[in-house]
Parts: sequence; structure tokens; C-alpha cells
Amino acid sequence: MIALRDLERAHALVQTVVPPTPARNWPLLSRQLGTDLIVKHENHAPTGAFKVRGGVTFMRWLKDAHPDVRGIVTATRGNHGQSQALAATQAGLACKVFVPRGNSVEKNAAMAAFGAELVEHGDDFDEARIEAHRVAEAEGLYFVPSFHPQLVAGVGTYGLELFEAHPDLDVVYVPIGLGSGICGTIAARDAVGAKAEIVGVVAENANAAKLSVEAGRVVETNAARSFADGMAVRVPSAEAFAIYRTGASRIAEVSEDEVAAAMRILFETTHNVAEGAGAAALAAALKDKEALASKKVAVILSGGNVDTDVFRTVLGGVTPQV
Repeated sequence: MIALRDLERAHALVQTVVPPTPARNWPLLSRQLGTDLIVKHENHAPTGAFKVRGGVTFMRWLKDAHPDVRGIVTATRGNHGQSQALAATQAGLACKVFVPRGNSVEKNAAMAAFGAELVEHGDDFDEARIEAHRVAEAEGLYFVPSFHPQLVAGVGTYGLELFEAHPDLDVVYVPIGLGSGICGTIAARDAVGAKAEIVGVVAENANAAKLSVEAGRVVETNAARSFADGMAVRVPSAEAFAIYRTGASRIAEVSEDEVAAAMRILFETTHNVAEGAGAAALAAALKDKEALASKKVAVILSGGNVDTDVFRTVLGGVTPQV
């Protein structure tokens, strides 16, 4: 895993682009949960999501380790792509990003605005990833995975901020896509010697990480159809699985309706916008409400990049259909 000195070094670099994000108690939200609740606001990061931290550290490593690199290729549902586009452009590298057909319109626009050449391919993230890998090899570009030690070191800096500000946390809920967020949180907890239980969160319709932990091996699913697109992964990362299968106490599962309700609650009580994956941690905490009485709890609001039409639907009391 990652030593404290490595996290601190990563944090010094990340802060040149990403100011520390708030870890805040909102009284109305704590009242909803019935205990002391801290929200780690990664939706306040420059790209609206936590991934930008890993983009900064990864690109520094890439330029040092591969000085002749001329460009990168990656695949994403949006937040990872924005992160890589911003960091690659700042480093003077070309950036090609593959997304599945029907991807978030506004995330696509943001990636292009940060400097990405956007390519649509396939019906889900995993099909886009396979094509991105093929193109990287064919065109001599560097393929950036969604899980890599340098990404985890960067992403782990939000965990470092959280545990340094709130060392007495009992439980932290973290959404799982391909796993850099939860693995970074585990790394930060262990590095600072905190005792918090870490609970991973998946969507019912994209629960490969939970199935994998239950089976003791990586389990692929046939589909991952959730409007919480940041968690819509069919094929878990084996490297991430090796960390969260033991580093997390358990993996919780939330429904589409529960995610939508959590998005509404976050807006009503804090006036913060959360995308589906960003609200999933709160959804799981609310589901565990009775067990959390008297505990100090944190939820990672991992991003706020939700399309306007989707958020309008959620605020209208309807769960978006995928």
C-alpha cells in the first residue's frame, strides 16, 4: 500500500491544482441520519469530482517515467476522462478519450472543453475500454487505466484530508466504480493509523464488486445499467479488488430509488448537487441508519457532474431509467 510520506508528497503536488475540499457537518443532514455526519465534498474539486487528484499525480509520473510520450488514450464514463484531459493538456500531451454510446452529454462536453478528443464506441464502459486499449497500441499512445498506483496515490489525498480533519471517524462510506476511490481511502486510513470502518457502496444494477467480494474472486456481470454512471462497471479491477476485499469491512448495495432519494436529500439539506455515484454513499448510510446511532460517520460525495435533465427528473421525485 501507500506510506504516509508518499501520500503527503502526492498531496503537495495535488494542491497545486486542487485546493483541499471541505469535510463538513450539515445539521439538517445529520438530523436525517440521526447521528454526527461529515460530508467530504469532492464535488467542489476543479472538475467537479475526485478523479482530478489522480490525474495530477499520474501525469507527473508519466512525464517522468516516459519522457518521450506524445499522448494518452483512456476510457471513461466522464469524471476520469475530465481528469486526464485536464492533466494531459496542462502537460502538453494529446488526449483521446473513449466513451460508450449514450454517455452523459454534459460530461462529454466537459471532457472536450478540457482538451480531450472524444470518441464514442460500444454500449458500455467496458466495451469502450477495450477499444481504447486497441487504439493506444495501434497509434503508439499511452493507455491510461482507470486503476493505477499513481491514480490511487492522488485520489488518496482526499482521504488524507478527511482523516486528518476528523481522526475520530467510526465509519466512512465510499462509492465503488473501478475502485481508485475506495482503495485511496483505505490507503489513507491505514497510513495515518485511523480506526474507521470503510464500507464500499455499489448500485444494485452494477454490483460486480459486491459479487466479487462474496465469491472471493473477480466476478464479471453481463450488464451494469445504472443512472449512477460512475459506478456502472461490469468488470472489476483485479488490482483494486485485492485491496478492498480485505481493506473494506463490507460492500453495501443501494437501489436506483435510494440513490435518487439521496440526491434529493443532499440538495434539500445542503443545496449541493450530487451525481448518482456521488449520492450513493449517503444512500447506503441512510439504509444503515439504525446501526449508525451514536457513531461518527463520513460519506464521500465523490462528484456533482449530473446532466441537467437527469437532475431535473430526480428533483421532480422520479428515478431516471437507463
